[in-house]
Amino acid sequence: MITVKSTNELTPKELIDILKARVAVFVVEQNCPYQEVDADDYNVLHVCLTENGELEAYTRIIEEADKIHFGRVLVVEKYRKQGLGEKIVGATIDEIKKRFPGKPIQIQAQAYLQKFYGSFGFKPISDVYLEDNIPHLDMLMEF
Repeated sequence: MITVKSTNELTPKELIDILKARVAVFVVEQNCPYQEVDADDYNVLHVCLTENGELEAYTRIIEEADKIHFGRVLVVEKYRKQGLGEKIVGATIDEIKKRFPGKPIQIQAQAYLQKFYGSFGFKPISDVYLEDNIPHLDMLMEF
């Protein structure tokens, strides 16, 4: 089941499950010490794919003045290789189109995922650069 909630709408369990999964993937698994929980988390939309109350995949949506950004895209390790990455990204794009019609979507994608995001219609708008020692590039989807 896909749910979309603001931070204030999350239950304590949902918030802890999200933060636990994000730290597991982006800090521990990727061996990347950085401030994973940030000030943006106060005012984002959390897109969660859950089954039987268990978080399987996640993204967060951030509204900016001239564009929408989404990130922290993850699939919990034990649910990988089931197409859930495509499912959560597709649901995130659909939610953005519904809530913010006509606004472009800009993402910071890990470079190895350029083809994956390209399959949704994202185009590269930067060269590859290092973000927390991981190759990334900026990508844009316009409507």
